[in-house]
Amino acid sequence: MVIFVYIASMVMFFVRILRGPTIFDRVIAVDALSCDLAVFMALIALYTGNPHIAFPMIFIALWAYVLDLYVSKYLEFKDIGE
Repeated sequence: MVIFVYIASMVMFFVRILRGPTIFDRVIAVDALSCDLAVFMALIALYTGNPHIAFPMIFIALWAYVLDLYVSKYLEFKDIGE
């Protein structure tokens, strides 16, 4: 049951990413999607008993954090650069 709720929320986040009127809506949707994906992977790891499935969660969370940093830097300075 919980898996279907996560899948439905992921679909709604994809719609917001594609149709978001502003960059802020899209960034928030990507953040929420990455958090939901990490929790979804944790649930699958707990359900199957395989801890190796949970390792990519760290990279997904770091990717979302780096995305936030780059977008905020771009919106502040209008240049990603170094």
